[in-house]
Amino acid sequence: MKKGIVFVFFLISIHFVFATVTMPKIFGDNMVLQRNTAITIWGWANAGEKVTVQLNQQKKIITTPKTGKWQLQLEPENAGGPYQLIITGKNSITFQNILIGEVWICSGQSNMEMPIAGWGMIDNYQKEIESANYPQIRQFDIPNTVSGTLLDDVPGGNWQVCSPETAGDFSAAAYFFARKLYEELHVPVGLINTTWGGTQSESWTSMESFGANEEFKDVAAAMQGKSLEEIVQHRNDAVLENIKKAQGSVDERANAGLWKNPGFDDSKWVTMQLPADWEDRGFPGLDGVAWFRKTIMISDADAGKPAVLELAKVDDEDITYVNGQQVGHMEKWDEPRAYNIPAGVLHAGKNVIAVRVKDNQGGGGIYGDAPFQLTVGKTTIPLGGDWLFRVESIKDGAGSGIGPNDFPSILYNAMIHPILPITFKGVIWYQGETNAERAYQYRTAFPLMINDWRKHFTQGDFPFLFVQLSTFGSADANSNNGSAWAELREAQAMTLSLPHTGMAVTTDIGNPKDIHPKNKQDVGKRLALIALHDVYGLQLVFSGPVYQSMEVKGSSVELSFTHTGNGWMVKDKYGYIKGFEMAGADKRFHYAKAEIKDDKIIVYCNEVAAPAAVRYNWCDDASEGNVFNKSGLPLAPFRTDNWEGITEKNKFHILQ
Repeated sequence: MKKGIVFVFFLISIHFVFATVTMPKIFGDNMVLQRNTAITIWGWANAGEKVTVQLNQQKKIITTPKTGKWQLQLEPENAGGPYQLIITGKNSITFQNILIGEVWICSGQSNMEMPIAGWGMIDNYQKEIESANYPQIRQFDIPNTVSGTLLDDVPGGNWQVCSPETAGDFSAAAYFFARKLYEELHVPVGLINTTWGGTQSESWTSMESFGANEEFKDVAAAMQGKSLEEIVQHRNDAVLENIKKAQGSVDERANAGLWKNPGFDDSKWVTMQLPADWEDRGFPGLDGVAWFRKTIMISDADAGKPAVLELAKVDDEDITYVNGQQVGHMEKWDEPRAYNIPAGVLHAGKNVIAVRVKDNQGGGGIYGDAPFQLTVGKTTIPLGGDWLFRVESIKDGAGSGIGPNDFPSILYNAMIHPILPITFKGVIWYQGETNAERAYQYRTAFPLMINDWRKHFTQGDFPFLFVQLSTFGSADANSNNGSAWAELREAQAMTLSLPHTGMAVTTDIGNPKDIHPKNKQDVGKRLALIALHDVYGLQLVFSGPVYQSMEVKGSSVELSFTHTGNGWMVKDKYGYIKGFEMAGADKRFHYAKAEIKDDKIIVYCNEVAAPAAVRYNWCDDASEGNVFNKSGLPLAPFRTDNWEGITEKNKFHILQ
């Protein structure tokens, strides 16, 4: 979306070829260095070469060791600038317009990557860009890069000074975070943007940490002793063989227009279980056009009736047919499909659903936890399970190459490891959508990644602030049907047990129909409020209410909370509280009423005489919840039970 992708399999160091000092690409004109702490500077030169580093009134000299990589620390500097940073060996390098201030690493997937303009187009982006005259806010954008080995440097990038000419390319969430910090602290702010849309946390975690973790040690073992080239080649051979089996003859593909017809002979097609990305069913790297077919039985009583066909989600585009008649078409990869089947299309006996799927890049197929069924009157026919599958055409290079989610650690190797020596204040992180189907395992994966970064950056338990998943997706993904996004939000909240972490709740500012909500102003502001309170010591309200405990009192439940601030606020003109559910021992949830009493919330439900559990905003689409504190920060989603969810059995695995 934002950057060219660089694929690197082996580290080839070129630094020692030259008899000159060279510097990592993250050093450059307009850079921001961290204030009030020792500043690490590093680079490469000939073994034995003396290197001098000058900044402000400081000068330090180091002799390059045999490895060719030198590293030193300058004394702490107060916020200020602009300065020159001068590095001198047999040659001299001068970086201009260097500021000293607060440096934050900004990482995650597309909602952190999302720029103010470009594909982002956040709320009021034109006015935001016009007013973005903040020369003391700067961003360094690391290009998308993967590597099977640890890299010493990033492939490119430069520090951009924030102005109306450059702000459109800034990470929107990071920019609004930086702007709030600058307005309160009045010091320069530097943003290191290392993001990649659609990526999983496992790609951002080092292989070393996988090997030491009981949950993921098998992942490390599967990679051990093999080069990434060997694994990719083995995988590609298998994928191409699978594609060959699924393609059929040239003549058959030339008549793919017949594949929608109910009378077409699909007996030679391969079988695939749905819903799932076809990458998880033996076709990683497949981009192109493929078809799915399924035969269902319709009773005499339901024949001829109108119906609704729900196909979960399709990545990227679909044209859907029932008995040869087109009933739907959509080009949104993240939107649940629900197509109306007109009266007269369905008939008694066998009926054929045919779906033509076009996948342009990344994942492909019919996937997700949205409804996957055909409804005729009061009859519901589940569609999950075996479908027939055929590949019509493939894009050049399908089944080859490597994507950012294909293997663990490949983003850590290429986009984190090269900047490990950098001195910074903390990290802001927005990610989790891609891990939602493995939400229960994220309880382990996310803290593992944070601890991994803290270990390798060697700057202690630096602040790690993250955004909880916003509102998105199906209203039917709820307490009774299960919600992967709710389980992922819970895993994120549980990560707050790590020291110096903070979570911005955003369920109220999302969009059920847009996985990239456009209100990034409040996302950045809420992250900044946490930083201003926890990191910089300002006395302000930085969190919405957080569930603490429950007490059953007859047929009602009394809930206690922290972070209620100056009191409660319900965003409803009549004062009705929404978003609460209650269940008894049968684990069936019902809509519950709630009322505020002092600093507590009392929940009750006519259908539940003996309460066992209460949940709030436990769904993908969590936009109904309307409880806040008076500072306007939302009550975080929660549940009081620990009943098994829908993601507990889903585990990370390597596509080989």
